[in-house]
Amino acid sequence: MTDPQRPRLGVLLSGSGRTLDNLCARIDGDELDADIAVVVGSRACPGVEKAERRSIPARIIPGEPTAEQLDALINEFTLDLIVLAGYLRRVPITERSRGRVLNIHPALLPDFGGPGMHGMHVHRAVIEAAGRGEVTRTGCTVHLCDETYDTGAILLQRDCTIEPGDTPQSIADKVFALECEAYPQAIAQVLAQLANSH
Repeated sequence: MTDPQRPRLGVLLSGSGRTLDNLCARIDGDELDADIAVVVGSRACPGVEKAERRSIPARIIPGEPTAEQLDALINEFTLDLIVLAGYLRRVPITERSRGRVLNIHPALLPDFGGPGMHGMHVHRAVIEAAGRGEVTRTGCTVHLCDETYDTGAILLQRDCTIEPGDTPQSIADKVFALECEAYPQAIAQVLAQLANSH
């Protein structure tokens, strides 16, 4: 049951819904004071099914959403924040949504960002760079979204050491553990700032 007084999140995803699971767990555990008002998938995927099982309204918007679709979603569900959770489409930033769309990237931006840099593509690139002696640490970055991939204002980063013998998968596991802490924390910070700016 959603509380009309609590901030309302729209979660956009394209895959398994692991980040959705984490956010739901943080909300259920009273670690994140918000409600997930709607989940939007870029395609039919396990994340959308998870939302439906939790009785969270779910929509599928194939391809890249238009500015009109995004604003309509914000209005229909009175969203305070849009949270990208493994969403593989570019989101149009409108006057209505500017400063209210968050993404989490599985690397330390500005490195290893940009078009095509998502999921295991990022972790493979990090391991290759580590092998060349270019980097010794990786992590995750929560940032505001702007008109291009991975260039918006950075809100929070968490990092870990790349160990000898790490693989793209072991890095992915370490970074996801960091994401599980960083994303709810950043969401709470932004919600607090938005509440104070009213």
